[in-house]
Amino acid sequence: MRIILTFVLLVFFQLVKAQDSNYQSLLITPNLTKNANAVVRLDEMNIHIISKTKMTVALKRVVTVLNKYGANSTHTYIGYDDDRKINSLQAIVYNQLGKQIDKFREKDFTDVSAVDGSTLYSDSRVKYLDYTAISYPYTVEFTYEYTTSNTGELSPSWYFLDGFYTSMEKSKYTVIYDSEDLKPEIKEVNIEGVDVKKTVNPGISTYVASNIVALKKESLSPSFTKIAPKLLIRPVNFTYGGYYASIHNWQDLGKWMYSKLLVDRDELLESTKDVIRSLTKDATTDIEKARIVYKYVQENTRYISVQVGIGGMQPIAAIDVDRVKYGDCKGLSNYTMALLDVVGVTAYYTHVEAGNDKVDFKKDFASLADGNHVILAVESNGKYYWIDCTSQIHPFGFLGDFTDGRLVHVIKPDGGELVQTQAYLNEDNYQKTNANVVLNNKGDLSADLELVTKGIQYDNRFSLEVKNSDDVHKHYKSYWSYINNLNVGKYSFNNNVDDIAFTEKLGVKATNYSSISGERILFVPNVFNKNNNVPDRVRTRKLPFEVQRGYLDEDEFVISIPSDYKVEAMPNATNVDNEFGTYKTSLQLSVDEMSITYKRTLLIKEGFYSKEKYNSYRDFRKKISLTDNAKIVLVKK
Repeated sequence: MRIILTFVLLVFFQLVKAQDSNYQSLLITPNLTKNANAVVRLDEMNIHIISKTKMTVALKRVVTVLNKYGANSTHTYIGYDDDRKINSLQAIVYNQLGKQIDKFREKDFTDVSAVDGSTLYSDSRVKYLDYTAISYPYTVEFTYEYTTSNTGELSPSWYFLDGFYTSMEKSKYTVIYDSEDLKPEIKEVNIEGVDVKKTVNPGISTYVASNIVALKKESLSPSFTKIAPKLLIRPVNFTYGGYYASIHNWQDLGKWMYSKLLVDRDELLESTKDVIRSLTKDATTDIEKARIVYKYVQENTRYISVQVGIGGMQPIAAIDVDRVKYGDCKGLSNYTMALLDVVGVTAYYTHVEAGNDKVDFKKDFASLADGNHVILAVESNGKYYWIDCTSQIHPFGFLGDFTDGRLVHVIKPDGGELVQTQAYLNEDNYQKTNANVVLNNKGDLSADLELVTKGIQYDNRFSLEVKNSDDVHKHYKSYWSYINNLNVGKYSFNNNVDDIAFTEKLGVKATNYSSISGERILFVPNVFNKNNNVPDRVRTRKLPFEVQRGYLDEDEFVISIPSDYKVEAMPNATNVDNEFGTYKTSLQLSVDEMSITYKRTLLIKEGFYSKEKYNSYRDFRKKISLTDNAKIVLVKK
């Protein structure tokens, strides 16, 4: 057996030796494969700023994909346009022993428009490699180089770690600048405890990070961008779109963007101006005019998705959007701003980092590349009213969770400023549920309900009014999935766009809602708002946790019980108040003992908490779930 084992090991090591040792997946250290779907062996970016009008960018990225979930980590794509010319593009695939099994040159990459179905952005394109693995693990070496005249096009950030479940063997970022005035500013974020070596010499700055283990996503983990080790990079003196810029703060950037990218792009046909003037002729206030214009844009244009930076930073001219009746966020915002200007309403083009995760612009780091979306700030009486011109359904002045509660860059003729958009916090995200419930002695239930929602809860509900009947019924069966045999009868909706409140009225029935045991009936009094969301148990938590969105629910159900039954037992009242929120329940039997009034209040507060508080938060949610499922016992008279 020793001889056989020795022979096998010799053969194995000969095979390994025969391959390219750099890309052997078999020899990756175990700490980098733990909790990882992919291991980034090398992520090397080299930027050479030659002048204000010329920059070369070269990337070499080597990724070992351990399973099917790691395939997206290869990042085998590159965008290009009239100002960004690809010099080289290649991908090589290796098996687990480091043997080359595939090679792809630029001609093998799929070349597509960055924006499907649009003629306005025809110069924005993407080349990508769609590779299907035969077996795992495998390694992809991806390289490219491009030259651009837009030296303001520096990537706004460099992540030493890609995301959850991805580890990093080596990450290197180098920027070379041929004169000191071309030196970009670099801000270090979350690199404490990470093996990062920085070297700064005249004309060159280099950062190298090594051996960063994969982070496992835990229940309620903060978004990766908030905890990831990264660099923020911004040019100071640069050229973009043929315009020279020298940017030191947000005011500088706003003034430059207005004068170079926005000015003279508000031209409209006289016929369009006449339509807007006619529509607003009876309006007496700026906000009334703005509501009318916003509705006009919603009804007469459509949105196409072009993220800021892909279709360039400059919006399509208003007259072109007016002609084709579509645009991206930049084009539609600029178009709406031009329409508002026709009737004397002041509005400002505004950059925002949009998404369900709130991300603020950094007050001391004015970057052209920050932001992925554009909205408008309509000014009236010293107040901003925010509108998202890409939405065809949101009421005027309501942003929803995509852009609320974050610092944004408002661009004005005399400079830019950082302003916080309206935030929907905790109690603002409100739901009130009233119901009259009737139980019969067979265990069946019927009820008439009214639900009123505001804030982000409104945002989650108001689209029901445009759904067909089948989808409405599916929604309620999913929303109350814990109610077996649910049947939704009549329903009606009222969308109050002035107060931004959505009201649902409906009647429902459910057979066998209650459990019958001999002479007893058992049922849960919280019929229509059970909260079973208990975070996962984590024995040794590694990360802080975040409640990204707070809310307030208030419920009141009057439950009529069968006339031949009486209450034998009811849950006790509950009152919990802590740093995470408030939870209260009460039950009251009517004087004639034929009905029970159930009241419930649940306030969950948004917040960012240390990992040490996770178990306390989990206990709080566990208490809510257990109490929400507590039962009343009826017994036959």
